[in-house]
Amino acid sequence: MILDTDFVIDVMKNDEAAVKRLKELVSRGEPQVITTPTMFELYSGVIRSKKKDEEKQKILDVLSNLIIWNLDSESAKNGGEIDGRLSVEGQKIDIIDSMIAGIAFAHQEKILTRNIRHFSKIIGLKIETY
Repeated sequence: MILDTDFVIDVMKNDEAAVKRLKELVSRGEPQVITTPTMFELYSGVIRSKKKDEEKQKILDVLSNLIIWNLDSESAKNGGEIDGRLSVEGQKIDIIDSMIAGIAFAHQEKILTRNIRHFSKIIGLKIETY
């Protein structure tokens, strides 16, 4: 299961629903994965934070237990096609979300997110929420 950026942030904030969902994944032995675009978003947020050291430590704590998948060439192709198709259709979403979806398609994996508004526009993408 790919953990979208909003899920990771909610876990870092101790959001009750996100923490409960994470515990369910762990108890089932389901691997938790994040993507390099999510890492990009997290570290971008650290720089904009007033508590840089504290936020960076939270990220390091969360990342220590996760598998990280890269935006490789297949994922970039998938994500670019998603982004282009949605733009042409007037359904534009954040480029990072297209990249994450591209990685999900490359690995045939679902995404855990509360950002249903964006990810539901991508035909064939498997998503779950919390």
